[in-house]
Amino acid sequence: MDIKKLYKWCSIPADQLVGHPELKTPFRMVKDSAEMGKLMARELADEVIASANAGRMGRAIIPCGPNCWYAPFTRLVNTERISLKNLVVFHMDECLDWEGQPLAEDDPYNFRSFMLKHFYGGIDPDLAVPESQRYFITPSNIDYVREEIWKEPIDITMGGWGQDGHIAYNQARRHPFSKITLEQLRKSTIRIQDNNLDTIITLGQRSFGAAYQFVPPMSVTLGVSECMSAKKVRVYSDTGAWKQTALRVALFSEPDVEYPLTLLQEHPDALITATEETARHPISEHPEWKFKGIND
Repeated sequence: MDIKKLYKWCSIPADQLVGHPELKTPFRMVKDSAEMGKLMARELADEVIASANAGRMGRAIIPCGPNCWYAPFTRLVNTERISLKNLVVFHMDECLDWEGQPLAEDDPYNFRSFMLKHFYGGIDPDLAVPESQRYFITPSNIDYVREEIWKEPIDITMGGWGQDGHIAYNQARRHPFSKITLEQLRKSTIRIQDNNLDTIITLGQRSFGAAYQFVPPMSVTLGVSECMSAKKVRVYSDTGAWKQTALRVALFSEPDVEYPLTLLQEHPDALITATEETARHPISEHPEWKFKGIND
């Protein structure tokens, strides 16, 4: 990453991001988590309705998080009586222990348990997604899920991004002896992997008071190829500081293997949404800060 370019991108005030002439990917900014949650919920509900009206099954790749959209989605479905019987859901990723095995059901990073409670749990049983149409990835069903995803087009991929701009758990590969090219990242598919140290530290700070020892060290994830195969890709974040730099890189950088989110610019219908807090950047708010070798 060119540090001078990064400084330039981070220096742009948040209120100038929407519609900026140098954007690589369309960007939308919302006030806060509440507004973003309602927007996410509405967008998935509308996809379900559209596929039902067309007389076909809807197919979606769904993330575990951000948390702000589950309650609004449940209310929409139950209040408007939106049947999810025609929806097929592929879950993005799952955390694993150090041996590459699923976590305990009550582990806070067990995504399946979380989604069963928060995404499926509040839906009226008469409207719910049938269990046979819910695909959770495990180390033992990778080939099966891959085959099911590629059977028919995916309508929408919804997700967030990490501190390094990872999509699902497609992190920047930091192994010292095993680098990958941008083309390899584009073609990446479902796999088991070690989680990056910076991802573990960041999640530890976010969730466990910096007790990184409790963060799952491995994961199984859909690849970039599966996520980007959808007709629409919509990513969202309301997390604030730890997503701010990755957002700027995604909006202004050329595709970069160190920031997988930059590949969104190659998709014909991608949109990034962030809250005002996530769109901020400290460097943009401190023009008096000077960095040797950058401001010289």
